[in-house]
Amino acid sequence: MSDPRHRSKTPTHSHRDHPAGRHVAPRRVKIGQREVFTEGLSRAVFHDLFHHFMTVSWPRLFATLAAFFLLFDVLFGLLYHLVPGCIANLSPPGFAGAFFFSVETLATVGYGDMHPQTLYGHAVAMAEIFVGLMSLAVITGIMFAHFSRPRARFLFTRNAVVRPVDGKLTLIVRAANQRQNVVQDASAQLRMVRDDVTGEGFRIRRVIDLPLVRSQHPMFVLGWTIMHVIDDASPLKSETTQTLHDSNAAFILSVSGTDETTGQVLMARAEYSSEDIRWNATFHDILEEAEDGTLHVDYAKFHDVEQLANSETEHSHS
Repeated sequence: MSDPRHRSKTPTHSHRDHPAGRHVAPRRVKIGQREVFTEGLSRAVFHDLFHHFMTVSWPRLFATLAAFFLLFDVLFGLLYHLVPGCIANLSPPGFAGAFFFSVETLATVGYGDMHPQTLYGHAVAMAEIFVGLMSLAVITGIMFAHFSRPRARFLFTRNAVVRPVDGKLTLIVRAANQRQNVVQDASAQLRMVRDDVTGEGFRIRRVIDLPLVRSQHPMFVLGWTIMHVIDDASPLKSETTQTLHDSNAAFILSVSGTDETTGQVLMARAEYSSEDIRWNATFHDILEEAEDGTLHVDYAKFHDVEQLANSETEHSHS
């Protein structure tokens, strides 16, 4: 018989990891144009506050911080109000005065008229000042992180087009830099996500890379035409509109680069369903040359798609 001291222990799990008997409402997750409802995972917002505050909008962020500020003001105001006489020169009398003294203390303003005059009042004020200082540091960090988070202002066409280029059928997406500053060493990746069934009958959602004619751009300033050639080596060789629709195919374009002004890495993505692909079509030319030789880029026509004049089949491989 082996020594009990050397027996392997069965892994234990915390009740917080698997909350028994607790019903968790389904969470809606939107992936492109598809909506998925996830269940069985608790939404522990307080365990990931930083990520939560980084993803909320500015109005919601300010509203949340204001709610926390008022909550602490009311809480400490009640503590002062529980023991009458702990605050000198309380004005107005009653809970209102205690509340406004709590506001001054939490904000570390200290106007000087009202002040603690008992040991209890000093103890509560000391605790509130500590909470106020810590809150100021946390709020400052959250505001700075939210304000300084890099945001790419990349513009992508609403549709992708398929048209011949140099005699080869090509999938084309157009991108633009709305800031029109230099984004250095920009890179692009195009992938197709589709439902598939293996030979064993196992259903899987495959991610398939689509090689690009040019996946790097040294200076992404105005625009970028991103192209994938549908040749014999392309995963789209035998695809048609119907087959893409039946497999719930989606195309994900990711573009990233370094902002020359701030040195921050910018990232953005565009997602297209099979219905967003325009076959045998092309984008409207947005580059025009004036009579004096100057070049003009008209972004008002950036999303415009035109059907090709020649009557080509929807797909050369169909």
